[in-house]
Amino acid sequence: MVADIHAHTHEPHEIVVPVATRRVLAMVMGPLLLALLVGLLVLWPGSLETDPFSDAVSADDFFTATVTAVELGPCETEPSQDCTQSSVRLDEGPDDGDTIELYEELVGSGFDLSVGDRVVLAYYPDAGEGFEYALTDRERRTPLLALVAVFAIAVVALGRWKGARALVAVAISLVVLAGFILPALLDGSEPVAVALVGGGVITVLALYLSHGVNTGSTIALIGAFASLAVVGALAWVFIELTELSGRAAEEAGFLQISASQVKLQGLILAGIVIGTLGVLDDVTVLQVSAVWELHRANPDMTRAAIFGAAIRIGRDHIASTVNTLVLAYAGASLPLFLLLTHAHQGLSDTANSEIVAVEIVRTLVGSIGLVASVPITTLLATWVIGEHQRGDRAPRRSDPRRYRSRRERQIWDDAEA
Repeated sequence: MVADIHAHTHEPHEIVVPVATRRVLAMVMGPLLLALLVGLLVLWPGSLETDPFSDAVSADDFFTATVTAVELGPCETEPSQDCTQSSVRLDEGPDDGDTIELYEELVGSGFDLSVGDRVVLAYYPDAGEGFEYALTDRERRTPLLALVAVFAIAVVALGRWKGARALVAVAISLVVLAGFILPALLDGSEPVAVALVGGGVITVLALYLSHGVNTGSTIALIGAFASLAVVGALAWVFIELTELSGRAAEEAGFLQISASQVKLQGLILAGIVIGTLGVLDDVTVLQVSAVWELHRANPDMTRAAIFGAAIRIGRDHIASTVNTLVLAYAGASLPLFLLLTHAHQGLSDTANSEIVAVEIVRTLVGSIGLVASVPITTLLATWVIGEHQRGDRAPRRSDPRRYRSRRERQIWDDAEA
């Protein structure tokens, strides 16, 4: 019988997917998931042994304090320079409740303290009396947590249960990033492999949690992985052609001293892969949704018609997404562009500098991956819900069964089965 060879999924749009098609998707996803699991086991970081810049302070030796008084006067070491003498009360740590004095030069300090400001102090227990604490930054965790709360409320208010699942996916992504990707990179593992495995795990968990375990999510995953392969290959080729070393950024110098095992050139490629991944998820999910909705609106549309309409939708989305991607990278590098412009460097000279060339490669390779994801994902989705589903709907006017008796229609159905 016809009903015996079709399996209905529990998707919101009641898309009918044949058992054979689902088996093919499972045969593709099975090895991918197995590869991610093996990658996690092989690349899982051991105990990290890094050589930080200073052994006098560790990551736990930072304490918050509140500014209680600020005075302006000449610096002790250089009387011709103006300094601020700030009294701060320690809010935690071994000297909790004590008040200490901090001296800071006004020129180039980056701080403009006022009474009531909360700051972060680095603690050097072996530095000698009067020099145990040094101002490192302002305390920003409270407003950041407030912003996170506002973001979560906005997402749940609009997305309801799906929004809550999306927040869980974000939390899991951060856990994978902090618990696997960053430690594995510091452990000296191959950055590209770490990025692909970690990014793949994030994508699987995020898509299935946000959109459910269904055929649409699986197609979006396969489309994202295929597009990611394009991004990885292009990034590797053009990093080699442009001879990017990864040493141009200021952070690279710190890493070479404190974590020399990290492969800087591979770190560029890993950054491109991870940076593109989030946008790829968005594009692939949109294309699957477009195909689904087109088929639901008109079940009689052919595969070619659905594919063409979905590509037109994707074309508009890609046009805006690529522009967003370029502006995002430009905005992040705005201080650098201002500095190079101030130095009166020409456009070609600016683009040739490694620190700008990295952003160009990152932006263009990521954009090519996004462009490739549209036809790849759309083709997969139209293959899954193609013309074979038209028989599962009500007969069209051109169907001769509409003009036969009930008995004749039953004989027709039995013959087709």
